[in-house]
Amino acid sequence: MNAAAPAVHQAAALLLGYPGPGWPARRTLVRDCLIELGTPAAAPLLRFCAAVDGVPVLDLASAYVRTFDRSRRRTLHLTYYTDGDTRRRGGTLAALKAHYRAHGWAPPEDELPDHLPLLLEFAARCPAPGSRLLRDHRAALELLRMALTDHGSPYADILCAVCDTLPGPAPADRAAALALARGGPPTETVGLAPFAATTPAAPSPVEGTGR
Repeated sequence: MNAAAPAVHQAAALLLGYPGPGWPARRTLVRDCLIELGTPAAAPLLRFCAAVDGVPVLDLASAYVRTFDRSRRRTLHLTYYTDGDTRRRGGTLAALKAHYRAHGWAPPEDELPDHLPLLLEFAARCPAPGSRLLRDHRAALELLRMALTDHGSPYADILCAVCDTLPGPAPADRAAALALARGGPPTETVGLAPFAATTPAAPSPVEGTGR
Protein backbone atom coordinates (compact mmCIF):
# COMPACT_ATOMS: atom_id res chain seq x y z
CA MET A 1 0.00 0.00 0.00
CA ASN A 2 1.18 3.52 -0.82
CA ALA A 3 2.64 5.01 2.37
CA ALA A 4 0.89 8.32 1.67
CA ALA A 5 -2.52 6.68 1.09
CA PRO A 6 -3.93 7.12 4.64
CA ALA A 7 -3.09 10.83 4.59
CA VAL A 8 -4.63 11.21 1.12
CA HIS A 9 -7.75 9.37 2.24
CA GLN A 10 -8.11 11.54 5.37
CA ALA A 11 -7.63 14.75 3.42
CA ALA A 12 -10.08 13.63 0.74
CA ALA A 13 -12.67 12.73 3.38
CA LEU A 14 -12.45 16.23 4.86
CA LEU A 15 -12.50 18.01 1.50
CA LEU A 16 -15.52 16.01 0.31
CA GLY A 17 -17.55 17.03 3.33
CA TYR A 18 -20.33 19.58 2.99
CA PRO A 19 -18.82 23.10 3.08
CA GLY A 20 -20.56 24.57 6.11
CA PRO A 21 -19.51 27.52 8.27
CA GLY A 22 -16.25 25.84 9.33
CA TRP A 23 -15.18 25.18 5.75
CA PRO A 24 -12.48 27.88 5.36
CA ALA A 25 -10.61 26.66 8.45
CA ARG A 26 -11.00 23.04 7.34
CA ARG A 27 -9.66 23.75 3.86
CA THR A 28 -6.73 25.74 5.25
CA LEU A 29 -5.83 23.00 7.74
CA VAL A 30 -5.94 20.28 5.06
CA ARG A 31 -3.92 22.38 2.62
CA ASP A 32 -1.23 23.17 5.19
CA CYS A 33 -0.95 19.52 6.25
CA LEU A 34 -0.65 18.39 2.63
CA ILE A 35 2.07 20.94 1.91
CA GLU A 36 3.95 19.76 5.00
CA LEU A 37 3.50 16.14 3.90
CA GLY A 38 5.36 16.97 0.70
CA THR A 39 4.25 13.99 -1.37
CA PRO A 40 3.38 14.06 -5.10
CA ALA A 41 0.22 12.11 -4.20
CA ALA A 42 -1.15 15.30 -2.65
CA ALA A 43 -0.91 17.34 -5.86
CA PRO A 44 -4.53 16.80 -7.02
CA LEU A 45 -5.83 17.68 -3.56
CA LEU A 46 -3.79 20.86 -3.50
CA ARG A 47 -5.17 21.77 -6.95
CA PHE A 48 -8.66 21.44 -5.52
CA CYS A 49 -7.77 23.64 -2.54
CA ALA A 50 -6.41 26.28 -4.91
CA ALA A 51 -9.47 26.08 -7.19
CA VAL A 52 -11.91 26.83 -4.37
CA ASP A 53 -9.74 29.37 -2.58
CA GLY A 54 -11.71 32.56 -2.12
CA VAL A 55 -15.06 31.08 -3.21
CA PRO A 56 -17.73 32.26 -0.72
CA VAL A 57 -18.92 29.43 1.49
CA LEU A 58 -22.56 29.86 0.45
CA ASP A 59 -21.61 29.68 -3.23
CA LEU A 60 -19.50 26.58 -2.69
CA ALA A 61 -22.27 24.95 -0.64
CA SER A 62 -24.76 25.62 -3.44
CA ALA A 63 -22.36 24.13 -5.99
CA TYR A 64 -21.82 21.12 -3.73
CA VAL A 65 -25.56 20.41 -3.60
CA ARG A 66 -25.92 20.79 -7.38
CA THR A 67 -22.92 18.57 -7.97
CA PHE A 68 -23.59 15.67 -5.62
CA ASP A 69 -27.19 15.81 -4.40
CA ARG A 70 -29.09 16.57 -7.60
CA SER A 71 -27.50 14.11 -10.00
CA ARG A 72 -27.51 10.34 -9.78
CA ARG A 73 -24.46 10.32 -12.03
CA ARG A 74 -22.45 12.14 -9.37
CA THR A 75 -23.76 10.76 -6.08
CA LEU A 76 -21.30 10.19 -3.24
CA HIS A 77 -23.21 7.03 -2.24
CA LEU A 78 -21.07 4.40 -3.93
CA THR A 79 -23.39 1.39 -3.81
CA TYR A 80 -25.83 3.26 -6.06
CA TYR A 81 -23.44 2.73 -8.97
CA THR A 82 -23.51 -1.05 -8.58
CA ASP A 83 -26.81 -1.83 -6.86
CA GLY A 84 -29.02 1.07 -7.89
CA ASP A 85 -32.44 1.32 -6.22
CA THR A 86 -32.73 -2.41 -5.62
CA ARG A 87 -33.36 -4.68 -2.67
CA ARG A 88 -29.77 -5.86 -2.94
CA ARG A 89 -28.54 -2.42 -1.92
CA GLY A 90 -30.02 -2.78 1.56
CA GLY A 91 -27.97 -5.91 2.14
CA THR A 92 -24.86 -4.23 0.81
CA LEU A 93 -25.33 -1.28 3.17
CA ALA A 94 -25.86 -3.60 6.13
CA ALA A 95 -22.69 -5.53 5.25
CA LEU A 96 -20.73 -2.27 5.07
CA LYS A 97 -21.94 -1.20 8.51
CA ALA A 98 -21.04 -4.62 9.94
CA HIS A 99 -17.60 -4.36 8.32
CA TYR A 100 -16.95 -1.04 10.04
CA ARG A 101 -18.03 -2.38 13.41
CA ALA A 102 -15.94 -5.52 13.01
CA HIS A 103 -12.89 -3.24 12.88
CA GLY A 104 -13.92 -1.20 15.90
CA TRP A 105 -15.36 1.83 14.14
CA ALA A 106 -18.95 3.03 14.46
CA PRO A 107 -19.90 5.45 11.67
CA PRO A 108 -22.44 8.23 12.30
CA GLU A 109 -26.05 7.02 12.35
CA ASP A 110 -27.25 10.01 10.33
CA GLU A 111 -25.37 8.99 7.15
CA LEU A 112 -25.51 5.89 4.97
CA PRO A 113 -22.40 3.71 5.31
CA ASP A 114 -21.62 3.89 1.57
CA HIS A 115 -21.12 7.68 1.70
CA LEU A 116 -17.67 8.22 0.21
CA PRO A 117 -16.33 10.52 2.97
CA LEU A 118 -17.18 7.77 5.48
CA LEU A 119 -15.34 5.11 3.47
CA LEU A 120 -12.34 7.43 3.19
CA GLU A 121 -12.39 8.18 6.92
CA PHE A 122 -12.44 4.44 7.61
CA ALA A 123 -9.57 3.88 5.17
CA ALA A 124 -7.54 6.57 6.94
CA ARG A 125 -8.20 5.05 10.39
CA CYS A 126 -7.91 1.38 9.34
CA PRO A 127 -5.62 1.43 6.29
CA ALA A 128 -5.51 -2.27 5.39
CA PRO A 129 -9.24 -3.12 5.51
CA GLY A 130 -10.13 0.39 4.36
CA SER A 131 -7.98 0.15 1.25
CA ARG A 132 -9.52 -3.23 0.44
CA LEU A 133 -12.95 -1.64 0.74
CA LEU A 134 -12.01 1.14 -1.64
CA ARG A 135 -10.65 -1.42 -4.10
CA ASP A 136 -13.95 -3.28 -3.89
CA HIS A 137 -15.65 -0.04 -4.97
CA ARG A 138 -13.10 0.82 -7.66
CA ALA A 139 -15.72 0.88 -10.44
CA ALA A 140 -17.94 3.33 -8.56
CA LEU A 141 -15.00 5.59 -7.75
CA GLU A 142 -13.89 5.65 -11.38
CA LEU A 143 -17.43 6.37 -12.61
CA LEU A 144 -17.73 9.24 -10.15
CA ARG A 145 -14.33 10.58 -11.18
CA MET A 146 -15.33 10.52 -14.86
CA ALA A 147 -18.69 12.16 -14.18
CA LEU A 148 -17.08 14.97 -12.18
CA THR A 149 -14.51 15.50 -14.93
CA ASP A 150 -17.29 15.72 -17.53
CA HIS A 151 -19.09 18.20 -15.29
CA GLY A 152 -16.03 20.42 -15.10
CA SER A 153 -16.02 20.21 -11.31
CA PRO A 154 -12.89 20.84 -9.23
CA TYR A 155 -14.03 17.92 -7.06
CA ALA A 156 -12.74 15.66 -9.85
CA ASP A 157 -9.23 16.29 -8.54
CA ILE A 158 -10.17 14.75 -5.19
CA LEU A 159 -11.41 11.60 -6.91
CA CYS A 160 -8.24 11.51 -9.01
CA ALA A 161 -6.16 11.56 -5.82
CA VAL A 162 -8.21 8.75 -4.29
CA CYS A 163 -8.14 6.59 -7.44
CA ASP A 164 -4.38 7.08 -7.70
CA THR A 165 -3.96 5.34 -4.32
CA LEU A 166 -5.56 2.15 -5.66
CA PRO A 167 -3.30 -0.56 -7.09
CA GLY A 168 -3.59 -1.95 -10.57
CA PRO A 169 -4.65 -0.32 -13.83
CA ALA A 170 -7.68 1.92 -13.90
CA PRO A 171 -10.56 1.16 -16.28
CA ALA A 172 -9.60 2.65 -19.64
CA ASP A 173 -12.90 4.47 -20.16
CA ARG A 174 -16.47 4.75 -18.95
CA ALA A 175 -17.51 1.60 -20.82
CA ALA A 176 -14.84 -0.42 -19.03
CA ALA A 177 -15.84 1.06 -15.66
CA LEU A 178 -19.49 0.29 -16.35
CA ALA A 179 -18.63 -3.27 -17.28
CA LEU A 180 -16.70 -3.61 -14.04
CA ALA A 181 -19.56 -2.15 -12.03
CA ARG A 182 -22.07 -4.45 -13.71
CA GLY A 183 -20.09 -7.54 -12.86
CA GLY A 184 -22.01 -8.24 -9.67
CA PRO A 185 -25.24 -6.21 -9.33
CA PRO A 186 -28.73 -7.56 -10.02
CA THR A 187 -30.46 -7.12 -13.35
CA GLU A 188 -32.45 -4.02 -12.40
CA THR A 189 -29.38 -1.76 -12.28
CA VAL A 190 -31.28 1.50 -12.39
CA GLY A 191 -28.37 3.33 -10.81
CA LEU A 192 -26.26 2.69 -13.89
CA ALA A 193 -28.78 3.83 -16.48
CA PRO A 194 -27.93 7.57 -16.40
CA PHE A 195 -24.37 6.86 -17.57
CA ALA A 196 -25.47 5.84 -21.05
CA ALA A 197 -24.85 8.52 -23.66
CA THR A 198 -24.63 11.46 -21.29
CA THR A 199 -23.76 14.97 -22.34
CA PRO A 200 -21.44 16.90 -20.01
CA ALA A 201 -23.14 19.83 -18.30
CA ALA A 202 -21.64 23.28 -18.69
CA PRO A 203 -19.88 24.17 -15.43
CA SER A 204 -20.91 27.21 -13.46
CA PRO A 205 -18.17 29.70 -12.44
CA VAL A 206 -17.98 28.02 -9.03
CA GLU A 207 -18.25 24.44 -10.26
CA GLY A 208 -15.74 24.78 -13.06
CA THR A 209 -12.01 24.82 -12.57
CA GLY A 210 -11.74 28.41 -13.69
CA ARG A 211 -14.28 29.63 -11.08
